[in-house]
This record gives sequence, C-alpha cells and structure tokens, in this order.
Amino acid sequence: MTIFLILAPYGVYTFLMFATSATTSVFAASAICLATIAIDVARGRSVKILAAGSAILFAAIGLYLALLDPKLGTLGVKLSVDIGIFVISLGSMLVRRPFTLQYAVESVPAETAAMPGFLTANYIITAAWTLAALMMMVANIVLLYFPGLPVWLGLAVAFAARNSAIYFTKWYPEYRQIKYGAPAGALPNGQ
Repeated sequence: MTIFLILAPYGVYTFLMFATSATTSVFAASAICLATIAIDVARGRSVKILAAGSAILFAAIGLYLALLDPKLGTLGVKLSVDIGIFVISLGSMLVRRPFTLQYAVESVPAETAAMPGFLTANYIITAAWTLAALMMMVANIVLLYFPGLPVWLGLAVAFAARNSAIYFTKWYPEYRQIKYGAPAGALPNGQ
C-alpha cells in the first residue's frame, strides 16, 4: 500500500501525459502528492521529503507551463520532472536524511530503526532511486538531442529504471536480513 501511495503521483502524471496536456498532468500529480501528504498527516505520520518535494516540483513545472512557456515539449517536461526527482533524492542524501528513511522508520519496529546499519541500508536504497532518476534523465536527454530515436526507448528506460528501483527496495532489506540475520531493513555494525 505504501509503495502505491508513493508512486501514485508519478503514475497519474505519466498516464495523463498521454491523455491530456502537460500542464494538467503536472497539476494533477501535484494534487495527488498533496493528498498523500494529507493521508500521512491524518494517520499521524510525518510529512515526507519526497512527497513535499514532488508536490512543489510538479506545481512549479505547472506554473511554468501555465504562465511562461505553455509550448514546452513533452520531453522537456519529462526531463524537468526527472531532474527534480534526481535533485530531491540526491539532496536528501547530501543533507543526511535519505528520503527512504522516513518511510522505513514508520514501517519497522523501533529497535530495528535504532540498529547501526539501518541508516546505511536507507542510503543504499535511496542511492538506487537516485540512479534510476539519473537513468531516466539521460534517456530523455538522448531523445531530446536525437529526435529520430523512437519514443518507446525513453519509456522502456523509465520502466526498467523504476521497476529495478522498486525491486531493489523490496529485495535489499531481505538480502541483508539473510546475510546478517538481522531484522529486515537493518544492517548490523554499520555495514
């Protein structure tokens, strides 16, 4: 359920990019980000860096499209979103609060979250998402500079990058649990 709420704004944005204008797509995604924030707050959870950053990102792109450049192409919008997600993800690590940490702390027992390797595991998982965003950025840049390439190439890269990050997010804690015999999501001895 959590992964669905995290990815819902991006799924809606992607779908709507095919069905309606980019402006409508990013404003709808921003609204869904705000709804996920409201759900978290209603459940007594923290406001997440990713949700808040994405709400601002989508709204800023929407305002840019509505007020300054409504003719920005689809690839330009996609590249802008990918750059924004990359900045949010990398930025969260640079300020020593990997965005996955907020979700992880709320989904594991307190003793697991207190283990020394728990933070390291979240850095690694956040790095996987950062790499996925980077791959999507590169794919969109390639499509921008080589317009003769098929559009499905960018979609395939985005699909593969996102799904790989999802798989890794699920697999990695289980792998570490088996390797170290620690609770899922924890890495003993800071490893």
